[in-house]
Amino acid sequence: MNENRRKPDPDAQLVARAKEGDTAAFDELVVKYSPKLYGLIYNMTSNREDTNDVLQDVFSKAYRSIGRFRGKSSFYTWIYSIATNMTLNFLKKRKRRQGMSLDDIDSAIENDKEFIEITSKSDPVHEAYLGELQIKLNEAMQTLSDNHRAVVTLYDIQGVPHTEIAKILGVSEGTVRSRLFYAHRQLQTQLGDFWK
Repeated sequence: MNENRRKPDPDAQLVARAKEGDTAAFDELVVKYSPKLYGLIYNMTSNREDTNDVLQDVFSKAYRSIGRFRGKSSFYTWIYSIATNMTLNFLKKRKRRQGMSLDDIDSAIENDKEFIEITSKSDPVHEAYLGELQIKLNEAMQTLSDNHRAVVTLYDIQGVPHTEIAKILGVSEGTVRSRLFYAHRQLQTQLGDFWK
């Protein structure tokens, strides 16, 4: 077997069936990718209602466009590109409407199992520190440009490698690394004493 060949897309069969109009196959893709895409969109919008709306729009667009998917990239990369671009467009529209209030920023960490486990064993001072850190982190993330927030969300929160981020955003790997560097530097400045 040729080692240089690209790995087959694990979703190829589901995609082929969905392209033929099999809604159950598309539903399987929705179930598979909803949690990760929800996390991606939520970490860019910091709002549950907006996340649900954008996620629904992403899958609606993917369903309408599946016939044009040619398989030049994996389905994973394709659906992440749609989600990232639609979220960036949503954020631009939201900025035009009005700035965010702190009430709009949900605290995703409250539902994080590790966070709950750590805080259930910790003292109130430690809990207050973690709560303050989460608020500061959310505020700092919102000060990043949409493009920088997208890269931080994809890399630091979603764990997507640089090469995939480059494909998803349609930029070079160097651009991804540069945006991460400057975003991390800005977050470090914003978070001050918390960033050690």
